[in-house]
Amino acid sequence: MPALNDLLADDSSSGRHLLVLTDARGEILWRVGSPEVLRRADRLEFSEGADWSEAGIGTNAISEALVTGRPVQLFSAEHLVRTHHEWACTAAPITDPATGRLLGVLDVSGPLDTISADTLRMVRCAVRVAESLLGTPDGGAALGASVPVRASRRAARRPVAAVESLELLGDKPAAVFRDGSRVPLTLRRAEILSLLDSRSQGWSAEELAYELYGDAGTTAAIRTEMFRVRSMLGEAVESNPYRLVAGLAGSSDSGRVLRLLREGQVADALESYRAPLLSRSGALAVQLLRDQLDLALGSAVRSSGDAGLLARWLSTDMGAADFEAVEALGRLVGRGDARYLAFRASAGG
Repeated sequence: MPALNDLLADDSSSGRHLLVLTDARGEILWRVGSPEVLRRADRLEFSEGADWSEAGIGTNAISEALVTGRPVQLFSAEHLVRTHHEWACTAAPITDPATGRLLGVLDVSGPLDTISADTLRMVRCAVRVAESLLGTPDGGAALGASVPVRASRRAARRPVAAVESLELLGDKPAAVFRDGSRVPLTLRRAEILSLLDSRSQGWSAEELAYELYGDAGTTAAIRTEMFRVRSMLGEAVESNPYRLVAGLAGSSDSGRVLRLLREGQVADALESYRAPLLSRSGALAVQLLRDQLDLALGSAVRSSGDAGLLARWLSTDMGAADFEAVEALGRLVGRGDARYLAFRASAGG
């Protein structure tokens, strides 16, 4: 990758093409490009972990290189999928110089006006360089050690012990590591992790696809996201089925709230419940988890017989509309109490 990056990649702000490397099955391992090109590729699921073989997504330059074993260029409607018609792609297979075995495919893709016949010559040249490196005694490892892979998008895998907890409450989800670092999560990955955190027996790719995308969900989209999650969190997520490993399950901030409630520590649970679960998520499955958390804490607070806890609960965004809690407070402090009257007005009673 360092050599290929130097030859073909352009991850500058003005870069317009994408450099992609797949394995022998057509699964994308690395991609390098500008932020804008990467965003456009994301919309096509042209990203790490995606299957770009003929069976995975239909005719494209990568699949043609896999099938024919030769360099190939495809333009516009030569791609099977209509949404790819604005792209042109150039791909060539990389083989083991000792055995001739197919190892993967090198691809350069971009908008139609960014690819030319020169691109095909450049890709073929880069493949020869890659195969020459593979033919050296160390397989090119010395070059890899001396030249940083500055544009590789694949995150370094962290050991599972480094993952300490997940922050899923509020609108800025993140993974927290034992060294104190905090890595932000995209909303979709946070939604997946919130589902994994909610069920110890795990989820299949089909179940996650349905829960998060409905009938339009595909297992390919889930597997792509899970590839990214596992690249970020190391082996913290198991597969078949997908689930958090022992020790991480229930370690999220939302899981802590539920754990404290089960232990009867209502005041501590209320203190820990600082914001709704993934407040920006509109996924029905996440909304149900959010409602369950509200119901569990609200019920515990109402049953506590503690006016202070009731007032604190009613002061939060999650408890502000809990009219039953307002009435429970009124029975404790009297219906003429200013606190009761203020919360009753806020709750619309």
